[in-house]
Amino acid sequence: MSVTTENAGQTAAERTTFQVLGAISLSHLLNDLIQSVLPAIYPVLKREFHLDFAQIGMITLCFYAVSSLIQPLVGIYTDKKPSPFSLAIGMGSSLVGLLLLSVAWSYPVLLLAAMLVGLGSAVFHPEASRVARMASGGRHGLAQSMFQVGGNAGTAMGPLLAAAIVVPQGQHSVAWFSLVALLAIIVLYMVGRWYRDHVARTRASGVQPSRQSPVSRRQLTTALVVLGVLIFSKFFYTASISTYYTFFLIDRFHLSVQQAQLYLFLYLAAVAAGTIAGGPLGDRFGRKPVIWFSILGAAPFTLLLPWASLAWTPVLTMIIGFIIASAFPAIVVYAQELMPGRVGMISGMFFGFAFGMGGLGAALLGVVADHTSIGVVYQICSFLPLAGLLVWFLPKTGGKKPALAR
Repeated sequence: MSVTTENAGQTAAERTTFQVLGAISLSHLLNDLIQSVLPAIYPVLKREFHLDFAQIGMITLCFYAVSSLIQPLVGIYTDKKPSPFSLAIGMGSSLVGLLLLSVAWSYPVLLLAAMLVGLGSAVFHPEASRVARMASGGRHGLAQSMFQVGGNAGTAMGPLLAAAIVVPQGQHSVAWFSLVALLAIIVLYMVGRWYRDHVARTRASGVQPSRQSPVSRRQLTTALVVLGVLIFSKFFYTASISTYYTFFLIDRFHLSVQQAQLYLFLYLAAVAAGTIAGGPLGDRFGRKPVIWFSILGAAPFTLLLPWASLAWTPVLTMIIGFIIASAFPAIVVYAQELMPGRVGMISGMFFGFAFGMGGLGAALLGVVADHTSIGVVYQICSFLPLAGLLVWFLPKTGGKKPALAR
């Protein structure tokens, strides 16, 4: 995977770039497949440990809290001191977390296992996002979509594998997913070698990325606040689906766990498709229009979902998943354009904040579900995409055309 000469021909350079993007997308698939096993086996854990919804939400909160708090720190550190092999090392934490989850004997041990998987994810996301930008060839939206769609594909596969392996065989079968972590470590070690060589070539060239923002300090502050609100609305809503959708289907339509997992897969597959679309559309039409559509455009469908029949529920959730998912690649690249030269910090902040909002949303919505019902959770969350109206206040960055990767 390493590049042996800086002046390789155009075709070879493009092949190497897409090879790296493919590898980082595959590693994201494996990482998020591991992550998605946790919520996918919640019905099993609820039964075996006699948990209520608030305790399930707390498991998600522990995972996301560790990830969200550590990711920005990783990004800030690696902006100053790139750490190519931290990707493989971080995945080792996820491997240990999976093995512990498979043998957990108490609720506190479940929380610890979730935190270890969260730690691995915290190291992975900011550094992997940096690699995607390095390998983008200037097509930052496309690269971010390729990177993120790997994660969405892994998230979609997790429930299917959990339904096929963990649901019928029980908690101990989670250990089989440690093989996924081992494969990810191998891929990330190879990516780390390319990353190391790329950093060495960049330093040798003497080229330094610009850190001058294209907008004023006031506009930058306003933009970051608006983006934060948009991420809050997006990930609070997606937390309601990823954590409680199977319970919603079981409670409202009396489906089996396996049937509910298949419906969850349809939603997550739509999320993957939306992620593929979001980045390239942002490259072509600009980040702001894509962000606007992908948040506010989901509102009519989220407002209908709590009242839909079984036939319409998967249709609406697939539309919602596709539209909302197209936002995040555009949001990340838009923020990177606002603060050039700080790829790790921005990636860590936005992935971390997204994880934090997802975890907080899961915990709070679990409390709401315990005190009311799962149906009420979806009625409340249906209004969240209306936050897309705030996109009006985002400044233009002029980030439509590809620029040299940094």
